[in-house]
Amino acid sequence: MPHSSIRQGYAALPARFYSRTQPTQVAAPRLIVLNRPLADALGLDAAWLAGPQGLAMLAGNQMPQGMDPLATVYAGHQFGHFSPQLGDGRALLLGDVTDRQGLVHEIQLKGAGPTPYSRRGDGRAALGPVLREYLLSESMAALGLPTTRALAAVETGEHVYRETPLPGAIVARVARSHVRVGTFQFFAATQDEAGLRALADFTIARLYPQAAQAERPYVALLQAVVAAQAALVAQWMLVGFIHGVMNTDNMAISGETIDYGPCAFMDVYNPATVFSFIDKRGRYAYTNQPTMALWNLTRFAEALLPLLAEEDTQAIELAQQALAEFHPRFHAVYFAGMRAKLGLVGEQDEDEALFKTLLDQMADHGADMTNSFRAFSHAGVLSGQQAPAGLPAGMAAGLAPWLEAWRARVASAGGADWAARAQGMRQVNPCYIPRNHKVEAMIKAAVQERDYTMFHEMLHLLATPYVEQPGMERYATPPRAEEVVPYTYCGT
Repeated sequence: MPHSSIRQGYAALPARFYSRTQPTQVAAPRLIVLNRPLADALGLDAAWLAGPQGLAMLAGNQMPQGMDPLATVYAGHQFGHFSPQLGDGRALLLGDVTDRQGLVHEIQLKGAGPTPYSRRGDGRAALGPVLREYLLSESMAALGLPTTRALAAVETGEHVYRETPLPGAIVARVARSHVRVGTFQFFAATQDEAGLRALADFTIARLYPQAAQAERPYVALLQAVVAAQAALVAQWMLVGFIHGVMNTDNMAISGETIDYGPCAFMDVYNPATVFSFIDKRGRYAYTNQPTMALWNLTRFAEALLPLLAEEDTQAIELAQQALAEFHPRFHAVYFAGMRAKLGLVGEQDEDEALFKTLLDQMADHGADMTNSFRAFSHAGVLSGQQAPAGLPAGMAAGLAPWLEAWRARVASAGGADWAARAQGMRQVNPCYIPRNHKVEAMIKAAVQERDYTMFHEMLHLLATPYVEQPGMERYATPPRAEEVVPYTYCGT
């Protein structure tokens, strides 16, 4: 019985942190997919979850005895505008499980019906956004990036109403924690210092226990979150991921990618790329993600100020010192990642110029980001025996000086075992990403025909994104002009 190991740790916090809320039953639940490897890693019984009792729990139709679902409260800046109370409007926290490595994870149902924080919403999720979140979050995990995970997706047998009636679904989401920057903002905005302290203590105990041993534990918490977010966003940039809605209520204190709404991976490398239809000014464009992460972290630091020091001046100084670490930490992860992508060993002064020249060439010629880096990941290209394949004609013609400089840099350190060097590059340069046009085609087939063939095929393929699979070339091919999907939507 897997539910026996699910405990509601968040309920130990004061009652003002959440509202006890039961899911709303659905008409005819059907399991679309169960993440059996994840269930096993969490110590859950996959057979029970796939059975009638497990399905009833995953659909929100019947909670096992003793389970205590909660909707948590939080605030947040949404596109720069502060909302003092948001909260889980369509999500319910079922409880915690401890995985086989001893780490605690939370299980949440998303799309389980209205809560006290739904703000006139129906609390439901449409099938398309559920499949997008499942596929993209599992793809991110396979790429090696910190992320929430998807445990299961369930059809509800009911429609939700957006612009048109759409089939409804629920996703069971797993995270180290669902506490957000906006959670801290809620208690700061209400001047609830006791609540703020309780939340910080909970977060330290759950996510950053080493901070408890520091001279100033809450400063150490801030420093740890700055480091985690700097590393996360650097990793986003290295694979061309664009979150789409980096509001403070969508930034997890754990440093995991959370809330896969209008997100997507770039095809053509363009720093100004935006995928959210409502982001008309490009606030959350690809190139702005580090800046916006720091902006969000500054709001987190502001919320923590009463805990950092007794005197305001000292608290502000400590916060500024912690925030000043963001860019060095971001650049350390990003530049190390770029060196790995290009097969460079060690650090040299000219590396940053080498990166910039390549990215500028890619932007100028409309090169596909994923395929361009993969094209360099071959022994013959490294050694100069062959040219990188598949680059735009104009770029290939003008790249000779850069290739010469890059090969000289590659040869300057690490030896001339080109095969080994290329293999290392292929381990960080994926050949498959969840390309937006393929994701949308998958969603269309599932929504219109209830055909999940493409969903399962993509899920299987993207589980090993660094390994080329014969017959799957279509998933590595950029979209034709008529296939480009410029915008995605959050599904609320």
